[in-house]
Amino acid sequence: MRLRNVLRLGACGLALGLGLVGSASADTTDELLKQLKAKGILTEQEFQALSARRAEEVKAAPAAASGKVLEAADTGVGFKVGAVNVQISGSVNGFYVSDNADKPGATKNVVGGLASVGGNDTSSVRNGLLPGFLKFDVTTQQAGWDVGAHFGMYPGINSVSWAGGANSGGSPTALSTSGIDFRQTFLTFGKKGFGEIKIGRDIGLFGADAILSDVTLLGVGTAAGNATPSNTSLGRIGLGYIYTDFQPQITYTTPDMNGFKLSAGIFQPLATAGQNELNDTPGFQAKASYEGKAGAVTTKLWAGLLTQDHDPAVAGGPDYKGSGYDVGAKVGFGNASLLGYYYTGEGIGTTGLFILSADARGNKRDSDGFYIQGSYVIDKLTLAASYGESHLDLAKGEVNPTLLDTNKSWVGTVHYGLTDWVTLVGEYINTKAEAQGSNKASSDTVALGAILFF
Repeated sequence: MRLRNVLRLGACGLALGLGLVGSASADTTDELLKQLKAKGILTEQEFQALSARRAEEVKAAPAAASGKVLEAADTGVGFKVGAVNVQISGSVNGFYVSDNADKPGATKNVVGGLASVGGNDTSSVRNGLLPGFLKFDVTTQQAGWDVGAHFGMYPGINSVSWAGGANSGGSPTALSTSGIDFRQTFLTFGKKGFGEIKIGRDIGLFGADAILSDVTLLGVGTAAGNATPSNTSLGRIGLGYIYTDFQPQITYTTPDMNGFKLSAGIFQPLATAGQNELNDTPGFQAKASYEGKAGAVTTKLWAGLLTQDHDPAVAGGPDYKGSGYDVGAKVGFGNASLLGYYYTGEGIGTTGLFILSADARGNKRDSDGFYIQGSYVIDKLTLAASYGESHLDLAKGEVNPTLLDTNKSWVGTVHYGLTDWVTLVGEYINTKAEAQGSNKASSDTVALGAILFF
């Protein structure tokens, strides 16, 4: 009798355990209960009670317990609970970077220059242009609307000083800590035929396609501050395009119209770097894009614009309007692709938005830049090369011989797809900076590492 009771308890646990797996195992569980009853281990009363309990638990179980706890998504992994989709995606990277800096000296001083100056080779183990990231997207449909909440955390592997936030200058000393840049916090809602509205902090429109198409996004590019690395390198930022940044915004995007889309939004105004401003109107950005395919030829075209007023917080401060536009095209044919990009503006600065965009009196500086990029895929191997320049002009009447005139770089990269998630990366980068006067500097960089996406 004691043995029979033990068998009953074990049978109950096994049957209930199988029942909790979900409806996919319902037939198996029913058959097991019938066999246990036939062998005399379960009484009729016990059989009926367990069968009823299993049916109730399967009926009440959420979708996550119905064989869909973890499933592949377009990017990342996720699960579904009722009508709610939860998707998690991320990336991790690291590189060994050797940078050969130009010799120090008065003739090497370029204000706003991005070439390394110091005379000594530096070595680091650091993040590339991307830090790591971990993104959460929670989406569902309610009252006919597709709605979503989106969060993106971007942690780095290098320790930082925290003097200016998560992406401060590096602090490679014992007991230091890395930074987490919470770049994305935004909501979306939309429906077919209406388009989508985005509210929150996310990547901007002006210059976004330039960085997202840049081959150095998977690598290092120009290795700013390699002796004390922060959580990101520069890639081609400031060497062919201005960094789009992650900005508070309210943006509307139209539905896809045979490959064509239009986005426009108002943005939190950004102050001129180093200045105190009280701007009374938002910034404005817009972008038109087209993607198409004809046979083996794929085409992507885009054009964007940006405008923002700058109002001084104190009398005599910078008072001007910055505006610019950009255009780009990417054409693919089989395993080969070619990309071209150009931007120009008045009072929008260089490297980052509204950095060196005007003199102390608010006189605007013009700027422009471009980059070209080609790539070719051979099985798991991708070979790519790019060249780009960013130019800054003096303001009207300004005399400033050490101010940046041109930042430019050559980049050669090799990517090897080790697995679906892991890509091995090798790069060579030559960076040059030239001032308005005769000053100039250059540096050479080699980077080897890997990046993982899931």
